[in-house]
Amino acid sequence: MLSEHNEPSRRREHRIAHRCEASDVASTRDRAGERRACDILEASPFRTRVLVSIDSLLAAADSSLRTLSGAAHAGRPYPTVTGPLPSLDGAQRRLSGALMRVNHVGEVCAQALYTAQALATRDAGLRSQFAHAAREETDHLAWTQQRLRELGARPSLLNPLWYAGAFGIGLLAGRIGDAVSLGFVVETERQVEQHLDQHLARLPEADLASRAVVQQMKADEARHGAQAQAAGAAALPDPVRRIMRLAARVMTTTAHHL
Repeated sequence: MLSEHNEPSRRREHRIAHRCEASDVASTRDRAGERRACDILEASPFRTRVLVSIDSLLAAADSSLRTLSGAAHAGRPYPTVTGPLPSLDGAQRRLSGALMRVNHVGEVCAQALYTAQALATRDAGLRSQFAHAAREETDHLAWTQQRLRELGARPSLLNPLWYAGAFGIGLLAGRIGDAVSLGFVVETERQVEQHLDQHLARLPEADLASRAVVQQMKADEARHGAQAQAAGAAALPDPVRRIMRLAARVMTTTAHHL
């Protein structure tokens, strides 16, 4: 909450910023005074915070539109295997399609989480770390999207709901504090790794293409978790971890069908 001392100061900065944009200054003396005020504002921490906030909000809006519209593009090559791929029968394609749909939902949520956490933190270095992780998660999003098309399967119909929920959770974790936000990343990535291991056990042996994607995703998730731990993550309480596992179970079960 702003103090009574800071509030008038910020209102003055807003007025100065508005007047800096005006071109009809009454006199040379006024113009010089306005210039000095503008120079002070240029160096103001408040102006820097406003610009960073606007930039972060625009980036968050762009991320949500790209994620939900299916316009994600990978920055790394699509994981592949050498040699011809075995053909899949109808049942195998349906199973792989359902599992990759769940993985795609996970990547939709990852985009929302990292975007919200980057928006919430005031640490520029941590914001950069979240943004880098989000770019790698964009690769996962594009890869799972491509694999769904190859299998003739569709994304989850509830992706906007998954995105909104994950964004809210990421924003809340970020507002509590950076250590908690990082701890949330560590626990999320730990659970995602376990989830991907289960999918590798369930995917048809012949589905080498899906396996290649999931294996690369798993390696990336492990690295993201380790980086968050090294950055000062706080351990989350057991009840929070249990709630996270329950929420993940609801999401994966639903996304398997919808």
